[in-house]
Amino acid sequence: MKIELGNLNMWLTFKNKFFIQFWSPFAAVIAAGILSTYFFGLTGSLWAVTGEFTRWGGHIMQWFGAEPETWQYFKIIGLEGTPLDRVGGVMIIGMFGGCLAAVLWANNMKLRMPSSKKRIAQALAGGMIAGFGARLAMGCNLAAFFTGIPQFTLHAWLFAFAAAAGTYLGAKITLLPFIRSKATVKLGGLTKMAIPHPNQVKNRFRLGWVVFGAMIAGSFYIMNSSQKLGFAMLMGVVFGLLIERAQICFTSAFRDMWITGRTHMAKAIILGMAVSVIGIYSYVQLGMTPKTLWAGPNAVIGGLLFGIGIVIAGGCETGWMYRALEGQVHFWWVGIGNIIGATVLAYYWDVFSGPLATQWDRVNLLDVFGPLGGLAVTYLLLGLSFLLILLWERHFFKQQSVTNSIPCSAVSQQELVNAMTKTH
Repeated sequence: MKIELGNLNMWLTFKNKFFIQFWSPFAAVIAAGILSTYFFGLTGSLWAVTGEFTRWGGHIMQWFGAEPETWQYFKIIGLEGTPLDRVGGVMIIGMFGGCLAAVLWANNMKLRMPSSKKRIAQALAGGMIAGFGARLAMGCNLAAFFTGIPQFTLHAWLFAFAAAAGTYLGAKITLLPFIRSKATVKLGGLTKMAIPHPNQVKNRFRLGWVVFGAMIAGSFYIMNSSQKLGFAMLMGVVFGLLIERAQICFTSAFRDMWITGRTHMAKAIILGMAVSVIGIYSYVQLGMTPKTLWAGPNAVIGGLLFGIGIVIAGGCETGWMYRALEGQVHFWWVGIGNIIGATVLAYYWDVFSGPLATQWDRVNLLDVFGPLGGLAVTYLLLGLSFLLILLWERHFFKQQSVTNSIPCSAVSQQELVNAMTKTH
């Protein structure tokens, strides 16, 4: 009897730690960096999402009689077949499946409506701006940043610094009075806590395993006809588990750094890329070709728009995916906005492509500085980025310390109210 109780306690502890509690984002982001390296090695593609979401927008246009396959943008990224025929398509399906399984295991699914119509407008507008910017730059926080920088492409560095600046501007915009939603506080609002029914918890946990098993089975089934597609779906499932269980959101990494001074996630992202760099370098030395895109104004303008958009929307391309499956309706609108914005860019691509993108060179640091030189420059830039984050963190909390040391008598009541309303 004691042995059975001991086994039960061990299982409950294991279940609570790995299926209920959120995982450490620090470790999860590094794991994502390693996994994205193998994803490149096994499929020849990047862990990326907005390119495929743009194709989904193209398919929707086809339903209404349009011919997006004739657009120049879709001639570049491709629109053949269905999502099940493409690496990005099956990978995203796997991500949604992994997110859903994780949500069900933790019983973290609850329909949550936006607090106001203004929030819906922000979600849609921010999503559209982010989607437009991401596709102008030919990548989002993944392909043009997290998995782009380890590919040694200069375009990703231009995007990264522009996106960081964009998130800073976006954080300032969201603090403007006409943007902020008015929050209302009700007395006794926290006295009632919803206690989940035990049967609901059990049923959802089991359903999570059904979803997970179906995704794994689907991956192996697809693998019978295409190993590349099967591996892509299988790894997509793991990506989904990682982003939901660790709540990985690039928006919060940047926004929190500017608004609250918290840099934990930003540091994890830098380390995740640092781990990925050496893996990609090894694959390149084995003969694989890194993904290099135009180092033109499109990367800077697109990054700036993307950064502004994700902060206004409240979520990036990975963040909205798992939050939407958790039942947060706000992020359904973010996803819709992403697809609309990306599709609009695809339609107008011919207007921007020449002066902003295709007339510029594709610059890879391994070609410019040589294999070892390009590797060294990449690590130098990552180290510099990490140092800048540390310096900002120190500056932010030093400023906070100075502000907090001001005597209350020197600050008017209205100023205190204004400061509180700006705190997220």
